[in-house]
Amino acid sequence: MQILEAELLSDSAVTSCSTTDTEAPKASYEAVRFNAMKHGILSRLVVLAHEDHGEFTDLLAALIEEHRPAGMTERHLIEELASIIWRKRRVLLAEGANINQGLKGSARNAEGVIPAAAPFEFGLSGKSTDLRDLMDMTTEEIAERQRNTRHDLEATQKASAILRRGGANAYDKALRALLPDSRDWWLQYVEEEEYTATAEGLVDFIHEHLEPLCMGMEKEARHHEAIKAQTLGEGLQAYKLEKLNRYETHLDRKFERTLAMLLKLKELRNGR
Repeated sequence: MQILEAELLSDSAVTSCSTTDTEAPKASYEAVRFNAMKHGILSRLVVLAHEDHGEFTDLLAALIEEHRPAGMTERHLIEELASIIWRKRRVLLAEGANINQGLKGSARNAEGVIPAAAPFEFGLSGKSTDLRDLMDMTTEEIAERQRNTRHDLEATQKASAILRRGGANAYDKALRALLPDSRDWWLQYVEEEEYTATAEGLVDFIHEHLEPLCMGMEKEARHHEAIKAQTLGEGLQAYKLEKLNRYETHLDRKFERTLAMLLKLKELRNGR
């Protein structure tokens, strides 16, 4: 308190010499404002080489405009406020970078994320799924995907039922029941001699490949919102943000103390 009062007396003497009015002329204030930006000790150190010096200058000028310092101590405290806000900006940049890195990792882990999104649902493996495609879908695209996957599953189940009933031309009827993409996939397997072009071979193909794929795609489309939430949640990696959060809290407290000191000095100066 003695230091503040001594500074008060010193700055009051300077102020009384510079003007006899209650409020300094605007031109005089502008000179003080730019002098603080030019000669500030912290300003030269707080802004790193790759950062925008002009943006910091604008921040400092806005604080000077708001608080209108009347002495060197007040100017220093305002500069301290600017430096704290600037460092909080860095914290937010670091937080965003950490989250983006986490999201990048979770987006590459479909086989871990998708089953976890609906832990009581069978058939959600995440194999052959690109989470980036799911995350980028619009509401309309999601609805269309849900319709298409249900259609695929219904066609596959219809073909499977035809084969179970058997009878004349069951193989040809089942093929016609499948959607074109599914038939093309089947014919590719036949050409590669993975299966024989018979009812028995088609039953095995549907059971081992087509049905699991259609069921998985249908469930992925149905649980889209849960999968999206799981991806974002895992990407946040909140435990990695703990140190940043503690540092941000430290800056908040420092800001509060500095602002309180500035306001107290102004009260002393005004004789309150």
